[in-house]
Amino acid sequence: MTVPHRPTPKSPPQSTTKRPMKLALFDLDHTLLPLDSDYSWGVFTTSIGWNDPVDFSRRNDEFYAHYQAGTLDIHAYVRFATEAARRHGALASQAAHDQYMQTIIHPAIQPQALALVQQHQQAGDEVVIITATNNFVTGPIARAFGVSELIAVELEHEPAEGGTGWITGAIQGVPSFREGKVTRIGQWLAQRGLTLAEVESTFYSDSINDLSLMENVTHPVATNPDLRLRAIAQQRGWRILDLF
Repeated sequence: MTVPHRPTPKSPPQSTTKRPMKLALFDLDHTLLPLDSDYSWGVFTTSIGWNDPVDFSRRNDEFYAHYQAGTLDIHAYVRFATEAARRHGALASQAAHDQYMQTIIHPAIQPQALALVQQHQQAGDEVVIITATNNFVTGPIARAFGVSELIAVELEHEPAEGGTGWITGAIQGVPSFREGKVTRIGQWLAQRGLTLAEVESTFYSDSINDLSLMENVTHPVATNPDLRLRAIAQQRGWRILDLF
């Protein structure tokens, strides 16, 4: 008896289409943290005697009010915010920052914020913290959240052998502030051969200062938003997330 030939079933063709990168962008201050890390660093350095308490507090409050109003001169602010660290030098500043992390930042990290970051990481998303605070203050904070990719205001360093020069008070390159955040994430993606239009992006922010980037991502999420950003998010149907 002849057994009829049965063709071997063919496996479905494998898709060669590469999935677009899924990018999760997080502002830091008042978004992942329930405080402003730059402002609180100034308060901390005043508490250890690095600043005149009356004059520094007045100027710090003025700059913070300008930030909230969307009128901050970022270059003037960075010169002011780094003044004490420049005076005290790299070693003393690093030791002070270690203390700042232990006493101010670690207690402020909320489990729901950490869980949100980890949710994106576990989903395979590329997670980036993008902040208008400088990289000296925020580098250790990003690591505390388990995030290796940080786009922050880059501080210029004095030229020195082996790259050991200390900060000058000036900003290097484009500051990641307001429209500068769009430029900086564009530069970060260009290094990977991508544009923002080619990725599926989510951006979490609390601030009206970040409106430009929120308008350029796939999924804007107004997170603990200030009053003006909340109103815009409601008008445009953006997701609103109150973490704190």
